[in-house]
Amino acid sequence: MSAEIDLADLRRRMKGAVENLKTEFSGLRTGRASIHLMDPVMVEAYGAQMPLNQVATVSTPESRMITVSVWDKTMVALAEKAIRNAGLGLNPIVDGQTLRIPIPELNEERRTELTKISGKYAEQSRIAIRNVRRDGMDTIKRLEKDSEISQDAQKAYSDKIQKLTDEMIGEVDHLTEIKEKEIMQI
Repeated sequence: MSAEIDLADLRRRMKGAVENLKTEFSGLRTGRASIHLMDPVMVEAYGAQMPLNQVATVSTPESRMITVSVWDKTMVALAEKAIRNAGLGLNPIVDGQTLRIPIPELNEERRTELTKISGKYAEQSRIAIRNVRRDGMDTIKRLEKDSEISQDAQKAYSDKIQKLTDEMIGEVDHLTEIKEKEIMQI
């Protein structure tokens, strides 16, 4: 087992936590229309739960409006119901096969709540990164105990893993800071 491959795997897993955070952040409303706001919406279609983007085209023609063009006429009411029930606080307006979804202004209380939610997402990401670090540290300690690597090599790998962890947590902190500023700007 090569430790270099191990470090690459740890980096990949930590990056996965950062990418997951980006996905979570894309669904947080900031008062601007984003097609990613519709990502959590699941529509009961053809006997199965399907993501909205698999039954319609989602677009943002204006900064405060999302349009959803449903492909099948029979799915319009189901798509509208799914958007209303998704817990996003959005009320679609039916216009033929198109749903127009105005994005309301965020009040100060809601903005504060969204920053707390973004902080919670960031902490979950930090925990995931630390868990990957713990796995890596356990592996190198076991290798050193089994005399597969020297104490010096164990220390070197330990330092590399910690440096990688610090780098990834720094990226999480940076993304969180950007998202919180985006949420709080008026």
